[in-house]
Amino acid sequence: MTSPIAPDPLRLSFIVPAHDEAPRLPATLASLHAAARACGVDYEIVVVDDASTDATAAVAAANGARVLRVKHRHIAATRNAGAAAATGARLVFVDADTRVPAATLAAALAALAGGAVGGGARLRLDGPLRWDHRIAVAFGVGLVRLARIAAGCFIFCTREAFDATGGFDERWYAGEDVAMSRSLASAGRFVLLREPGWTSARKLHTFSIGEHARLILRVALRGRGVLRSREHLALWYERREKR
Repeated sequence: MTSPIAPDPLRLSFIVPAHDEAPRLPATLASLHAAARACGVDYEIVVVDDASTDATAAVAAANGARVLRVKHRHIAATRNAGAAAATGARLVFVDADTRVPAATLAAALAALAGGAVGGGARLRLDGPLRWDHRIAVAFGVGLVRLARIAAGCFIFCTREAFDATGGFDERWYAGEDVAMSRSLASAGRFVLLREPGWTSARKLHTFSIGEHARLILRVALRGRGVLRSREHLALWYERREKR
């Protein structure tokens, strides 16, 4: 997945995969602009518009991003396409419904400057949650951190480490963040920041507990191979409006 472009050693590249994300992109892009300016870094934002049917591309361009259009409907391939088009030597992958505080970006940059090859942030969900959702989220976030995995909504790394690991593993339609975390950890020091990245809780609102449970059970019974096809991955590939 090596970029054909010689990376700028001083530039930071934000890579934002997006499918039909026009309503959420302005807040995400505003947070990235604000964080980068607060940190005083040269930066770019690459929004990878993956087969959107709404105004995602226009909204991205209007909010100061460079737009790359693809038709993968495959999150790993979409992230890799953005990395290939990016020009910076430092990469930050941010989901289109995620806000990055300046303190979180500053901590990521400090980690890279200190020799880390990459890492992630502490996951926080926007908006009110039901009590059972709060319990499930707390358990899931704790488990992910214990396993030393960076949530896909915010992953940072050096270009060198990204290229050395081959980028996001395109065998996975979901769980690519797990594979990437392990690959980066094998390449050098991998850091999970205390600072948070704030992301949408829409999956909890638009998919039932039963749908979440069925996916977990399917993976438990059939193994991670379930994640190598979109067939059972509506949580990632089916867009629903909030109920």
